[in-house]
Amino acid sequence: MENIELSSSLEDYLEALYHIVKSKQAARAKDLVNRLKVTAASVTGALRVLAEKGLINYAPYELITLTPYGEKIAKDVVRRHEVLKEFMVKVLTVDEKEADDAACQMEHSIPKNILERFMKFIDFVELCPRGGSKWIAGMGYQCLEQMDLKKCHACTTQILNNIENKISEGIMDTNQSVSLRNLPLGVKAKILKIQAKPELKKRFLDMGLIPESIVEIERIAPMGDPIDIRVKGYHLSLRKEDADYIFVLPME
Repeated sequence: MENIELSSSLEDYLEALYHIVKSKQAARAKDLVNRLKVTAASVTGALRVLAEKGLINYAPYELITLTPYGEKIAKDVVRRHEVLKEFMVKVLTVDEKEADDAACQMEHSIPKNILERFMKFIDFVELCPRGGSKWIAGMGYQCLEQMDLKKCHACTTQILNNIENKISEGIMDTNQSVSLRNLPLGVKAKILKIQAKPELKKRFLDMGLIPESIVEIERIAPMGDPIDIRVKGYHLSLRKEDADYIFVLPME
């Protein structure tokens, strides 16, 4: 199917439908009215357009679901939103609610190549000992306002020492690594390697589970399977036996 052009408003409807369907397996028009704070007439018009474009399954008074192509586009919108929000929270230390509102406005126009750079910078900040709130709180602005070569030397020496320690932990001390299945809930980790058959490994890579990426377990199902993870702005679900093939290094 060829690419479909959607207005910002229709992308908002598709994004909302994705979250509702993920939570309830299906949606009703009133769910969108309540979530987006719009009129029933606006929802009906938007649903008809989305259905005409083949993105949703919709009929008046019936449950609404996403088509496979509609889900694909919705996931892309959600990913843009979450990457932008994560960048503002983790890199710029913006308040989460403010970041969420700003991401809603920015997500509709950011090009894919720029989005990828945002993700790479988020990974950098999470790995760098002077990243995130530490940078915003002083290090970055101090370098601009108080050029002091002695301070620069001490700072960069500390950074290099920390990096060498992390490399040593990740490569030489393999006892520090754990399978993703055994990573504690809410602890971030760097993916070290994937030990799986080629077809399964390729599926992991296509999902964004790439060595050096930062991953975090967000939720574990009541029976322990599946586990919900976050990587590169995506929310993914994995079977716990699949998570055994992915080895990670927990971060400090």
